[in-house]
Amino acid sequence: MKNFAEYIKNYTEGKTVCILGFGREGKSTYKILKKFCSPRSVAIADLNPVDRSANELPESVELICGEDYQKSLDDFDLVFKSPGIVLEKPPTELKCTITSETQVFFSVFRDQIIGITGTKGKSTVTSLIYHILKESGKDCRIAGNIGIPVFDIAEGMTEQTTVVCELSCHQLEYMTVSPAKAVFLNLFEEHLDHYGTMENYYNAKKNIYLHQRPYDTLWINRNLLKDDIPSVTVTVSDKFNNADVFIIKSKIYDSDDGELEIPMKKIKLLGAHNYYNIAVAWDVCRNLVTRAEFNNALQSFVPLPHRLELVGTYGGISWYDDSISTACATAIEAMKCIPDLQTILIGGMDRGIDYTPLVEFMNATDFRIICMETSGKRIFDMIQDMQFNAPERVFYTPHLEDAVKKAAEVTERGRSCVLSPASASYGIFKNFEERGDCFQQLVKEIG
Repeated sequence: MKNFAEYIKNYTEGKTVCILGFGREGKSTYKILKKFCSPRSVAIADLNPVDRSANELPESVELICGEDYQKSLDDFDLVFKSPGIVLEKPPTELKCTITSETQVFFSVFRDQIIGITGTKGKSTVTSLIYHILKESGKDCRIAGNIGIPVFDIAEGMTEQTTVVCELSCHQLEYMTVSPAKAVFLNLFEEHLDHYGTMENYYNAKKNIYLHQRPYDTLWINRNLLKDDIPSVTVTVSDKFNNADVFIIKSKIYDSDDGELEIPMKKIKLLGAHNYYNIAVAWDVCRNLVTRAEFNNALQSFVPLPHRLELVGTYGGISWYDDSISTACATAIEAMKCIPDLQTILIGGMDRGIDYTPLVEFMNATDFRIICMETSGKRIFDMIQDMQFNAPERVFYTPHLEDAVKKAAEVTERGRSCVLSPASASYGIFKNFEERGDCFQQLVKEIG
C-alpha cells in the first residue's frame, strides 16, 4: 500500500494548484494540501464568493470568483475539480491537468476499495455493505458521493482497511483509475441535461470498471453487460435471466453459493428493488462475513432518509417520503410497494426524460395522481392528451406545498400517500434532501 501523505506531497510538489469548487470537497482538498503539501502556489476558483476570513485562508491563496472563474484554469499545473462543477471546456482542450480527490485517493488505495455506482440504489447499497462489514467487526470506512469526501478518511488507513465508496457519474467522468471491486447496479435516464445522450451518460459511469485489472471483480446488472469489461464479471438480476446472482420472490440464488432467504418481515428495506440491492450486497460480502453475520446486520440496518421513508400517520393518512426518486422506474417501484397506497405526488425539475413508461403504468392503476412543477405539468398535459383511465383522479398544483394540501383532501383516511417525484429537485430545492425535509414538515403541519 502506498503512503497517502507521501503520495499527495510528491503529486503536488512545486506545482501551481487550483481547487475548482470550494464546497465540502474543495474544503477537504485544501485541508490536505495545507497539512501535507508544499505546492508552488494554491488558488481557489468558484462561481460563488469565498469568504477568506471565515475559511482561514491566507493572503497567499488566490481567490478567483464570479462568472469567469474557469477562464484561467490553464494558468495552473493541477486543477482539483469538485464533482458538482461542470467544466466549460473538455480536459482535452485544456493545458492543465484535471484531477480530483477521487482520482488521487484511488491511485493510492484502489486495491482496498469497493466502489458502487448506478442511477438508483447506490447510496443504499453503499451504506448497507458498510453496515454489514462494520457490524461484523471489519476495519472499514465509508466515503464518496454519500456525503463524505474521500480525503476526509485518508489518514490512518492500514492495509486491512476496506473503503466502501459511492461514486456518482460526475466523480467518475474523468477517472483513469478503477476500484479493485466495482458494482454497477443499473442505468436509467438521468442527467441528460448535462450528458445529452444515454451513451454519454453510460460512458461516464463505465469508468468504474474500464480501468480495472484482469484479477479485479465487477458486479454488474445483467442488462448492462458489455464486451469491453477487462475484469472478472459477476452478473446480477432482479429476475432469472442467466445471471450469476438473481432474485426469485424473497430468495437470493447464487451460482457459487446456493441460496439465501431474505427475512422480509424482519428488515426495514421495502420493495423488490431493495431485494435486488440486498442480493448485490450479499454477493459482495459473502467471502468477508458469515451468513449469520450478514443476516444479523441486515435486520439491524436502518435505511437512509428520503428513500421510501415512513414519515408517520397525520390526518389519518400514512405519508411516505421517497424524495430520492428522480426517474420513472423509482416512482413505479414506490407505487408497487407502498402498503395501502392511494395517492402519489410527482414532478420537479424537467430534465427532458421520457415519462411515457410512468404514465402508462399509472394509467393501469386507480391511484390519485398529483402533478407539480415543470415536469409535473408535462406529465399532466400528457395525461390530458391521451385516453387516460379516469382522468378526474389526476390533479395539477404548482408547488410541493399545494400538492401536499391537495393530497390531504383527496386521500382517504387509512390509506397512504407517497412523494416519489420521478424528477430532480434542482432549481426548486438545493437537493433531494431539502425537498424531503420540506415535505416532511408540510405533512406534520397537517397533523
